[in-house]
Amino acid sequence: QVQLVESGGGLVQAGGSLRLSCVASGRTFSGYAMGWFRQAPGKEREFVSAISRSTGSTYYAASVKGRFTISRDNAKNTVYLQMNSLKPEDTAVYYCVVDRNLVSVRTGSGVDYWGKGTLVTVSS
Repeated sequence: QVQLVESGGGLVQAGGSLRLSCVASGRTFSGYAMGWFRQAPGKEREFVSAISRSTGSTYYAASVKGRFTISRDNAKNTVYLQMNSLKPEDTAVYYCVVDRNLVSVRTGSGVDYWGKGTLVTVSS
């Protein structure tokens, strides 16, 4: 059974940093695109970042570009999200996503696997 388990969330002051991790289990995910979405209180879930399965190409929402960095370790079936210069508006539950289709990971549509999320709270 496939599981995605996120970790690394917490409370941080504005300007601080956090590193999220998502460990995938149940199969090998080197052939899958991986990414992150987030959902702030009272708002819809939104795309944050994605990384392709083969070339390692990366994609970011405009709101996080230049502050967040996505990476993956295929040997560990893990995707990371390094978040720097955090802002109060980054406060949200962050979800890991995995799918064979990069478009699905970037849009959230038809995604094969979602994690349960990890809460990031940025205080002002």
